[in-house]
Amino acid sequence: MAIDLDTPRSEPQHVAPTPITITRDYSTPDRIFRRSVQISGGGVFLLLVAIGSFLAWYGWPAFETAGWGFFTHSGPVTPGSSSGFGVLASLTGTVEVAFVAMLVGAPIAICTALFLSEYAPLKTRPTMIAMIDLAAAIPSIIFGLWAFFELQPNVVGFSTWLSRHASFIPFFKVTSPPLNASIFIAGLVVGIMIVPIVASICREVFSLAPAGEREAALALGASRWQMIRTVVMPFARGGMIGAVMLGLGRALEETIAVSIILGGSYKVTTEILQHGGSTISQLIATNFGSGGELGLHDLLLCGFVLFLLTLVINLAASAIVNRSRSGAGVDL
Repeated sequence: MAIDLDTPRSEPQHVAPTPITITRDYSTPDRIFRRSVQISGGGVFLLLVAIGSFLAWYGWPAFETAGWGFFTHSGPVTPGSSSGFGVLASLTGTVEVAFVAMLVGAPIAICTALFLSEYAPLKTRPTMIAMIDLAAAIPSIIFGLWAFFELQPNVVGFSTWLSRHASFIPFFKVTSPPLNASIFIAGLVVGIMIVPIVASICREVFSLAPAGEREAALALGASRWQMIRTVVMPFARGGMIGAVMLGLGRALEETIAVSIILGGSYKVTTEILQHGGSTISQLIATNFGSGGELGLHDLLLCGFVLFLLTLVINLAASAIVNRSRSGAGVDL
């Protein structure tokens, strides 16, 4: 068919665009799901507020009796006494146990996560991952009994060596033996307990590192460790910090294993190798039901202090984890 090039063509007509109105009309299943999620989230928040309010309300009589001395004295309420009790030694011991636990457990957990995600053989990797994940479900009392009968007798020798050769460090100075049932041993147990939790979270974060950037680093001649250091670690920095802080929250609130190890000496000390010591959770567990009504109010107020401490740690961890996103902090 011949085309007549001399025939003028008609100009295209411009049609005004019709704006699209975006509506928020959800289907019935979507509305049910949204409402269920909102109710669940609000219920968890209200439960958290209710727990904190309960502890603060029933612990207030102890604060009225002791005043600000509650934060400068140590020990539970003794029968027939209405003063001299406080949370100072237990709060100090809680921080010291958590510090030892993180110093021991966090590096091991991060190295374990790196091994599982980068170096473990593909055939055995699923089995090892399952074992690490299942280790997080072992009850605390199992760790406590194992530490009491097996770990503690074998660590006393190392504690003695530290007290002799590293006593110039205030933490390793020992005034008098024995060196068992110490904050150091309790911190070791808690550090072992948090390894599976921190390792599982770190492994998940490491596995999210972009495969393209991994392959690009290897293609440019980087070794396996150089690829991990320049790609995986910067990408997972936020997630690692979040995992460690979640492990710290777990270490602060451990009760059973610490109660089995520590003897409950309510004295403020920085000598972590020395016999004795206490944490807030151990104070509550070993003295619950004693001290009468005032003693109960004292323990509830101690629980409120621990509640605030762990809440701050978990909120900080949640904020860091939420800021960690794919590709954040990666600089090749």
